Amino acid sequence: MAQKGVELDQETISCSICLDLLKDPVTIPCGHSYCMNCIKSHFDEEDKKKIHSCPECRQLFPSRPVLVKSTMLAVLVEQLKKTGLQAAPADHCYAGPEDVACDVCTGRKLKALKSCLFCLASYCEKHLEPHYKSPTFKQHKLVDPSKKLQENICSCHGEVMKMFCRTDQQSICYLCSVDEHKGHDTVSAAAERTERQREVEVRRQNIQQMIQDKEKDVKLLQQELKAIAHSADKTVKDSQKMFTEMIRLLQKSSSDVEKQVRSQQETEKSRVKEVQKKLQQEITELKREDAELKQLSDTEDHNQFLHNYPSLSPLSQSTRSSSINIRPLRNFEDVKAAVTELRKILQDILRETRTNISKTVTEVDVLLPQPGPKTRDEFLKYSCEITLDPNTIHRRLVLTERNRKVTSVKQQQSYPDHPDRFTDCSQVLSRESLTGRCYWEVEWRGRVDVAVTYKNISRARKESGFGRNDKSWTLDCSSSTICYNNIQTPISAPPSSTVGVYLDHREGTLSFYSVSETMTLLHRVQTTFTQPLYAGLRIAAWFGGWSIESSAELVKVK
Repeated sequence: MAQKGVELDQETISCSICLDLLKDPVTIPCGHSYCMNCIKSHFDEEDKKKIHSCPECRQLFPSRPVLVKSTMLAVLVEQLKKTGLQAAPADHCYAGPEDVACDVCTGRKLKALKSCLFCLASYCEKHLEPHYKSPTFKQHKLVDPSKKLQENICSCHGEVMKMFCRTDQQSICYLCSVDEHKGHDTVSAAAERTERQREVEVRRQNIQQMIQDKEKDVKLLQQELKAIAHSADKTVKDSQKMFTEMIRLLQKSSSDVEKQVRSQQETEKSRVKEVQKKLQQEITELKREDAELKQLSDTEDHNQFLHNYPSLSPLSQSTRSSSINIRPLRNFEDVKAAVTELRKILQDILRETRTNISKTVTEVDVLLPQPGPKTRDEFLKYSCEITLDPNTIHRRLVLTERNRKVTSVKQQQSYPDHPDRFTDCSQVLSRESLTGRCYWEVEWRGRVDVAVTYKNISRARKESGFGRNDKSWTLDCSSSTICYNNIQTPISAPPSSTVGVYLDHREGTLSFYSVSETMTLLHRVQTTFTQPLYAGLRIAAWFGGWSIESSAELVKVK
């Protein structure tokens, strides 16, 4: 009886919201007590409705109640904590919405400790005791609490499904084995479990080994990332140092040129000043002599004039004509021309070097190349949405199907001028650039070239044609040839009406396929791509002097 009293006390001092022992107990005006945090949360929710009530008796309050600490309950809780009776063990706690409840408990049910696969019921610790003590339950199978026990009942016969039909791969009861599954390969569920358990263990071992292997790979990649970061940092630092040195050398050269020009300027300035001084002296002497002659000329006395005339000295050669030979004015134009030539040479060197550096940087590849796709489904994983760029289309072509289809026409179209438009070859480029792994398909008829090109391909003259330069690769579907840099290579078989193009930009691979029920490789290009690529289509409007209708469409693959 004493123990029952203790249980009653525990229930009395439990919070009806969390169903656990009261924590910081408080009382509201109706007299009910709750954990402080529980009732605060409850009232916080009701603040939104502007209605406050007791969770237990539903009494309404005109305003949010003031919480008053329950001193007596707080003392009682502390006493129970000291005596170790503050709450039932975890397995004896009341079942919540997410818990499995004991099927035997009446009233408020406790959480189940175990479920029995034979009884198809779940039990708390108290009601589980017979399964441990009575020999009657010795063969029963106890498992962790489960809400899915009814799934072990046969829907046809209402019996426990203790057998397994290997023929139909499903659990059955013993009546099923002599009825619907008669003559099938049937075994006990335990035997099937044992065999499949072995398979599970083998699979787990394989998975665990795979996990270990992949964890090693992860560590290896982490080490590689550190090595890459260290190498990249060192390269950047060294490169900056070398570029700084080159800049310093250029600045020194600039300073040397400036000094030489200024020095020559001062030399020429001194020479000119000296000649100017000499000329100024001669001008002074000539002015003095001219003044004497004027005075003589103004003498009225003839005898006096004749007397003074013989005293005139003859003019010196330097005063008769100028002895200065001045070259045509050139200033330092030759120096400027030499520096301009140096700049051009440096630009060419830097352009070529930058391309080589870019190629070298892109060759840094830690991971080994992944195997390419084989089946069409594998290719479609890399399919990309491509549309054609109206700014590039030739005036003898027309776009339709939301810029995915291009058709040749007889009459020139009035497209506006644009620097990207092809003017001599009936071609068009894609709007989207292509990098990484890309796959697309083209349906064609007539005379069509399916191409891949750099964007900086020429837009005019013969060299703008796909395959006629070193910037584009093209499949001539009509003549069954591959063309690059004006060199044609025959392919093994004519393409079907649908051509697939697979690009692996990083690996430098470009492949053309004939698409039907299977993927037939027509040609593969192996190179190094230095820029993003663009899809291209060339549609012939004339052939042999005859007008023909040709078209090509970028297929919207799924």
